[in-house]
Amino acid sequence: MPEICRFFGIVIQMFGNDHYPPHFHVIYNEFRAIIEIESGEILQGSLPAKQLKYVQVWCDIHKEELVQNFNSLRSDVQFFSKVKPLE
Repeated sequence: MPEICRFFGIVIQMFGNDHYPPHFHVIYNEFRAIIEIESGEILQGSLPAKQLKYVQVWCDIHKEELVQNFNSLRSDVQFFSKVKPLE
């Protein structure tokens, strides 16, 4: 699974040919979550409140890039671009 970003100990990944709605996977210590790109809401799993807020702010800033990555990873020739971390 491609790692598209890492910040504050949070790892953001996307699978190729993953299911809709457009989303990404988050790993933080022992926590795992799937976050919908459009809403920033957790579809599955859990994260501590502070890390969820970081992820939601980052998602909102980079929503367009995230949707492009999701669509690119679903194409015949899968590719992705790294996304700038939250600073």
